[in-house]
Amino acid sequence: MSKRFCNLPNYLTAFRIILIPVFIIVFYLPFSFSYVASAVVFALACATDWFDGYLARRLDLISPWGEFLDPVADKLVIATALVLLVGQEHLSFITIPAAIIIGREIVISALREWMAEIGKRTHVTVSMIGKWKTLIQMFAVFFLLLHRPEGSWITALLGYGSLYLAAILTLWSMTMYIQAAWPQLGITFHSKKEKTS
Repeated sequence: MSKRFCNLPNYLTAFRIILIPVFIIVFYLPFSFSYVASAVVFALACATDWFDGYLARRLDLISPWGEFLDPVADKLVIATALVLLVGQEHLSFITIPAAIIIGREIVISALREWMAEIGKRTHVTVSMIGKWKTLIQMFAVFFLLLHRPEGSWITALLGYGSLYLAAILTLWSMTMYIQAAWPQLGITFHSKKEKTS
């Protein structure tokens, strides 16, 4: 296989991260087309998420670096978009689901780091619920980016509905992660308690 293709999935993942500042700049452009343009940039970033995973599996190029960077890139793109959208007056009703989604990522990231430290990282691997959650989040953010204050109620309905659904799946997947890690949490808690007694 040609060397220039060896890291193509990782290049796509890195490109997704590079798109974040581009997305922010386009989002704040003082033009009427900035809504559509920012949605297009976001959609492009989401497309690289699918392609890098597909190519990694197809070309057998799954690497530890890619497994680390891919979910990080996803979280950065989603969190950035949600922070920008929460600041828009016409989208004030997304504050609660946005806080749930971002808060969950912080909790699960901390949980994974802790589980890795005790050698139990595989107990909190990505579930199918988590993948659906990410997909619906991307769908929701895309339509919220498209929605203008005077825009169609259809984009608002799709955006709001999908984001609240994503928030529910977010809580569900977080519960699954915590349940999977709970035996280890209990063991660690009891062992520390025994040492101090």
